[in-house]
Amino acid sequence: MGGRLRLGVNIDHVATIRNARGGAHPDPVRAALIARAAGADGITLHVREDRRHVREDDLLRLKAAMDLPINLEMACAEEMLEIALQVRPHACCLVPERREERTTEGGLDVAAQHNHVAPYVRQLREAGIRVSLFIDPSPVQNAVAQALGAPVIEIHTGAYCGAVEAGDAARAEAELKTIQAAAADAAGRGLEVHAGHGISFASVGPIAAIPQLKELNIGHFLVGEAIFTGLAGAIAEMRRRMDAARA
Repeated sequence: MGGRLRLGVNIDHVATIRNARGGAHPDPVRAALIARAAGADGITLHVREDRRHVREDDLLRLKAAMDLPINLEMACAEEMLEIALQVRPHACCLVPERREERTTEGGLDVAAQHNHVAPYVRQLREAGIRVSLFIDPSPVQNAVAQALGAPVIEIHTGAYCGAVEAGDAARAEAELKTIQAAAADAAGRGLEVHAGHGISFASVGPIAAIPQLKELNIGHFLVGEAIFTGLAGAIAEMRRRMDAARA
């Protein structure tokens, strides 16, 4: 149905727990190593401007300890660009960011912010970093991402996953169709298509079954589920469900 689907594990919320009390425990880099052993294909983390979870030192330690691809989520801000150019992760995913939000609330509106986003895409690509744009499922956003020269998009799946969580089957079906159409449109434009945000055991199957998708990035649910089953167990079960959807 589209080949093996990669799993990127986001370790942000391991750092959120650490930061609740200060100190060094639990260590997000240790979590990344567990994720690697459990079958993760890459590690994702978001260094926010307010440093609410992972910090630059986490990113630097991860780069030294990890042989998997590192995907740095970042706002289109000069400070974040400087960090990315210093560390040179495998990939950078440009995301919207507001300090008052609890988590990323939607995709980056590249259609409206084309002129602001363009120099970040260019400078990251010139540094040899794979650039992805975290956008809402929309052919318009896809077209602008293509025009910006970003080789990868990550589709924001929050609306679909929220509908699944709420038990709203009709809305979930409509949101899933929107994601399916956007993924097909993006792949037709030659973009590599990823997806993420809010994905759980309950919602992963229909998303993973979309044949154009190459990678899912999942974090909060896995860290939460780890309380009950351990991180390795949560990742292994997510991997099993993804593979079953592609079988």
